[in-house]
Amino acid sequence: MTEPVIHTAATEVNYDAEILVIGSGAGGATTAALLAEAGFDVLVVEEGEWVEQGSVVPFSLEQMDRQYRSGGVTVALGLPSIAYTEGRCAGGGTEVNSGLYRRPPADLLERWRQQYHIRDLDPDEMNAIAAEIESALHVTTVPGAVSAPSAVLRRGADALAWENSESPRWMIYPPGGDAASGQRQSMTRTYLPRAHRAGARLLTRCRVKKLSLDGTRANHAEVELANGGPGRIRFRHVFVCGGAIHTPALLQRSGLRDRIGDTLAVHPTVKLAARFAEPLNVPDDVPVHQVKEFAPEISFGGSASHPGLIALSLADNWGEFGHAVRDWKRVSVYYAAITSEGKGRVKAVPGLRDPLVAYHLTSRDRQLLRSGLSRLTLLMLAAGADEVYPSYHHAPVVRKAADIADLQRSFATTKATVMTVHLCSTVPLGEHPLCAADSFGRVRGMRNVWVNDASLLPDAPGVNPQGSVMAFAVRNARRFIGTERPHG
Repeated sequence: MTEPVIHTAATEVNYDAEILVIGSGAGGATTAALLAEAGFDVLVVEEGEWVEQGSVVPFSLEQMDRQYRSGGVTVALGLPSIAYTEGRCAGGGTEVNSGLYRRPPADLLERWRQQYHIRDLDPDEMNAIAAEIESALHVTTVPGAVSAPSAVLRRGADALAWENSESPRWMIYPPGGDAASGQRQSMTRTYLPRAHRAGARLLTRCRVKKLSLDGTRANHAEVELANGGPGRIRFRHVFVCGGAIHTPALLQRSGLRDRIGDTLAVHPTVKLAARFAEPLNVPDDVPVHQVKEFAPEISFGGSASHPGLIALSLADNWGEFGHAVRDWKRVSVYYAAITSEGKGRVKAVPGLRDPLVAYHLTSRDRQLLRSGLSRLTLLMLAAGADEVYPSYHHAPVVRKAADIADLQRSFATTKATVMTVHLCSTVPLGEHPLCAADSFGRVRGMRNVWVNDASLLPDAPGVNPQGSVMAFAVRNARRFIGTERPHG
């Protein structure tokens, strides 16, 4: 499609909008499309650039530079520190993530409703919204055979009689296509074009520094273009959809700090590389199978296995593991993710462009990571791996089940490469006193400031979160449409 951008290179910018949407990822794009289709004048502001899908090589340095924040390397401080990645481009994380989709589980929604006192959280409504999203994104399973790295997860789980299944993806496959032929249905292919067709405007390479407040209302946003040019955007309502790190940071910079940024939740993840007898590596894709035998506490899946990422997974014990990179075509990377009890904090610091992020793992989290890595190793052996390389300092090479005892004895989270790609819960919604937004995402104490992204999820969902993020975004946008009327 034609890039729906109104401006990217001016020396300054001044706009008026009925609705300002900050961020264009899963929450922002969905919000913009629904509000524009309801007749509101919508302006979407995105800090990153528009990168046409397919114009950069997946997992290349160019992609890291153009579509990820900080080149894909950001860290939450702690013992251990937790590396995390964020999309920074039109479409946000939907342009770079795996595309795996899970509905918000019914039991999770019920727990959230009760625990966080979320008003009018109707499971039937959420299921209907999920079905609508799945249609819009063309959520489907892979036609024909799955990739070899995905088959490893299924084969190992079946050998151990562990529950496993293929996760559908938001993909369009051509007639007769296979796993490698899908076209990602990200926000730049779906909801952003919908918003554009309904009259919404999109301003890229524009960073919102702060919201200007007047009592219980925000009246304009102070912005900065990529070339340093200043600007101001006036609005009636603002939806902050910058993600679980930068949404709370922006609110804090604007003077809104009560309960904001104090409850970061993630899915901490540990990894390993496994070598098999035959070539199986698929450098530019991820496995679609996930193993849920121990969910929601522990889940297993596959990671991107570009040769550079394989080398990175071996780097913690390069002296012992480095030889395996020569066999990269026979190697693939897999992960164990946990649902964490720990919490983190996001804090905007005057003078620093990006916020400080910290995360604390509980003793239970540490034990789950140990257990998860051990069971993932067993899963790889059951699938036929001849060598397994756990990603932590001084890890042993595992060749048989008896070697897992050495892994369990030597593993410590402080020696491991712990990372996450799922961040949420920094502006949780609900009527509970600890929640920073009401049941539909309006920030406490404000009349026209809303949040509608992963920040709102009350805690880590234990599944790929994009389906939950989009379902809440649709629900909340429709509530707004039902209570407000477009001007003009």
